[in-house]
Amino acid sequence: MRLVTRAQWGARPYRQPSGGITYSRARRGVKIHYLGTPYSDRPHAQCDYYVRTVQSTHMDRNGWSDIGYSFVVCTHGYVYEGRGLKRRNSANGNTSLNEQDYAVLALVGSSGLTRPTDAQLHGLRDAIEYCREKGPAGTYIGGHRDGYATACPGDVLYAWVKKGAPRPDSDEPQEKPATGGTYTVQKGDTLSAIGREVGVPWPDIAKANGIKTPYRIHPGDELTIPKATAPAPAKPARPTVDLSRLRTAARTDPPSSGQRVTYSGVRIVEDALVKEGLLARSLADGHFGTATLTAYSRWQQRLGYRGADADGIPGRTSLERLGDKHGFEVTP
Repeated sequence: MRLVTRAQWGARPYRQPSGGITYSRARRGVKIHYLGTPYSDRPHAQCDYYVRTVQSTHMDRNGWSDIGYSFVVCTHGYVYEGRGLKRRNSANGNTSLNEQDYAVLALVGSSGLTRPTDAQLHGLRDAIEYCREKGPAGTYIGGHRDGYATACPGDVLYAWVKKGAPRPDSDEPQEKPATGGTYTVQKGDTLSAIGREVGVPWPDIAKANGIKTPYRIHPGDELTIPKATAPAPAKPARPTVDLSRLRTAARTDPPSSGQRVTYSGVRIVEDALVKEGLLARSLADGHFGTATLTAYSRWQQRLGYRGADADGIPGRTSLERLGDKHGFEVTP
């Protein structure tokens, strides 16, 4: 199991005393959840950030003491520790249901990405077996909707649960259709999501089925899936900038040009600032010195920050805005 601990994904401390409540008895089993909101897949480097977003939503908007789930599984098959094995979850609907079963969230949505990947199904199965072995938890596997009025975990994931949550390399039939076959539209499907699932551009699917703007499809529709054309060349991976290393460089990296830089990611940010017209090309030397501090402060001011919030030291929001515009990712 590819377990990501709370420390590794950067979890906030849970609130006492509610967040520290432990289970009073062994769990019956595990209930599977989905997000219930639109979700798009993302590079694995961004999954830590998304799990932190889920935790912040639960704590700051819902008023909960921590992320509600026992574990979270991303599309790449990694299992993120939420409340874990000992602390009672708050995702199953009420205190009795939370006490009864572990809660495991799959990062799939009610629209967009609605079908779990094979890696994710393996990760979900890993989490189930981990709960059974270490929890302890019994053999029950259910969906959030079992015993609680909700659509969660969605029809696709719930169908997998009702099969007994098999690993995708078992003898169970696969739901992914081969190109050149047919596909039955499920609730929450979109043409773009179906296209990603079968590996065929969604406009080709629309054309093969005579679907025109506004491109509406309905559950139960039987779509013809055309044969896939040769795939386009893969896009190169976007460069990444480590926020903590960048901030350290911004505070301690004043050497002049020609000397060894302390963090190569500084140059990625400087190139973006040059494109914004905030830094002279001749000053983009890999050192986060005075000129770069001044340029980044101007970028922060352009975003509406003032005073100490525009001191030239990068923060996550301003850096992600710069990365979105100029093609780089931000990691913790």
